[in-house]
Amino acid sequence: MTLNKNLIRNVAIIAHVDHGKTTLVDGLLKQSHTFRDNQAEMNQTLIMDSMDQEHERGITITAKQTCVYYDGYKINIIDTPGHADFSGEVERTLNMADGVLLIVDAQEGPMPQTKFVLSKALGLGLKPVVIINKIDKPAARIDEVLSEIESLFLELATDESQLNYPVYYAIAREGKAGKTPELDNDLHVIFESIINDIPAPSVDENSDSAQLLVAALAADNYLGKYCIGKIFRGKLKKGQTVKILRNDITKTAKIENLFIYKGLGKEEVQEAIAGDIVAITGVSEANIGDTIATGDNPEALPTIELEAPTLSIYIGPNTSPLKGKEGEFTTSRQIAERLERELETNIALKIQPDGLGYKVSGRGELHLSVLIETMRREGYELEAGRPEVVYREIDGQKCEPIEDLTIEVSPEFVGAVSQELGIRKAELKTQEITTSGTTRFVYEISTAALIGLRNNLLTATKGTVIMSSLPSGYRPVEGKYKPERNGALVAFESGTSTAYALDTAQARGILYIPPGVAVYQGMIVGLSNKKDDLDINICREKQLTNMRTHASDGAIQLTPYTQLSLEQCLDFLLDDELLEVTPQSLRLRKRQLDPIKRKRENRAN
Repeated sequence: MTLNKNLIRNVAIIAHVDHGKTTLVDGLLKQSHTFRDNQAEMNQTLIMDSMDQEHERGITITAKQTCVYYDGYKINIIDTPGHADFSGEVERTLNMADGVLLIVDAQEGPMPQTKFVLSKALGLGLKPVVIINKIDKPAARIDEVLSEIESLFLELATDESQLNYPVYYAIAREGKAGKTPELDNDLHVIFESIINDIPAPSVDENSDSAQLLVAALAADNYLGKYCIGKIFRGKLKKGQTVKILRNDITKTAKIENLFIYKGLGKEEVQEAIAGDIVAITGVSEANIGDTIATGDNPEALPTIELEAPTLSIYIGPNTSPLKGKEGEFTTSRQIAERLERELETNIALKIQPDGLGYKVSGRGELHLSVLIETMRREGYELEAGRPEVVYREIDGQKCEPIEDLTIEVSPEFVGAVSQELGIRKAELKTQEITTSGTTRFVYEISTAALIGLRNNLLTATKGTVIMSSLPSGYRPVEGKYKPERNGALVAFESGTSTAYALDTAQARGILYIPPGVAVYQGMIVGLSNKKDDLDINICREKQLTNMRTHASDGAIQLTPYTQLSLEQCLDFLLDDELLEVTPQSLRLRKRQLDPIKRKRENRAN
């Protein structure tokens, strides 16, 4: 069968985090016979999550493209992230879709990111199909969730036709779906919905000139850089000369290789038609948002508009006494080159020079910490500062970003949550008891006050809190939020930590290091019991003498030290502190290592 645009469906899977997007894609891949029965993928889950951090964190970080064939139709599937910090990935990849599958958890219902991704999809005029997933949950509330989805569509729809959307039900984990909660034993109704409810691409396949909007980039060591996007007009051919259009700049290139997607891989072709999603090599100067076009008068497509960053962080070369001992890439130039490469694909980032290093701005703590963790695993050694809010000037006033924060906790933790949010001057908008017996809060909170909140609430609720936030605009700054924290235990001698010294130090606070690790003057080794910083010697060794006492003969009993994650370290930081990041270690430290100079600076401030 000859492929034409009417046999192509481009569909994006969108949802709030952990509502089952990637799991549904697993089922679509397996039930479309994309893999042989004996292939390893048939026994895998979260097939599309290819990054180590995606598996470790249990979230999708980057959007992925795949393709399945069903009943003669080619279905290009775009799996998008569900976390608000990676909404830049959602915004750019929705440009390749003609419709969306909106997945909603049957217990949680529409959540903040559900609203965000649906508003973007409806704003682009994409056809929605609703799938209520996880209907086997004991606390599933299907009728209420249906009503909440209707209210969401009424709020977000840009025209009346978008209020007519089909609804299906599913247990994606078991590969089952149906038109009613009485499910079939497979996902054929989802395939049929994609074919019948999602429109064919609205493109001009007979034009003599071609147009493609670059929506994603990829690279490998064999063919180099790939530009990925949907062909909006005409045909593209291998070996064809094309123009790269960016603002008023035009560059000429030649298509060296042309690929379409098939399963998890790519298949090289000589020609691709309008409506299909392709990957091209040979156009290495093209970036996301550029148009690749042919013809005598090439025209640029509208560029991709993105939301502004809300948080920034300082990233620079490591300046600690242990610099250069654990990392492969340590210089400012190497860090700058790596950040420039990141900008090519992570278009929601902004980078500006800042002293020895760079001010990196992004969508949130997770967005920035994933970048730092990725660089760390690649062998980079660097230092990072405390996350800071990106302010904007609106009508002559300095304004700060605010977010809608949704929190769900068990009744016994309501007091702890209310107390923590009160300290952070959050404004309660709604509070309700869910059908599962939990309490759901919706707060309005400044982005600055959101920093460090997740870790505090996880501790206060014994790890049971469910929380998510969504940027909701800007408001005039009423007073800069200052985090409250006890002082730090700071090493005032360099050397190796000893159990003898730590045994004395543990009475002063919570320790962050074990015995036998290298420390240096000015390194933070724990959290003090008091409000002020405390300089301590944790390298002191027991003096050996001939004198013996009953008291000194007892074995040292150290309380297990607290090992902080990367996010916890970033949340810990105050303005006069830095985080040293290497492939092997995370070390908290003071900016000014010398204790005498540090005290002098503190008095001056």
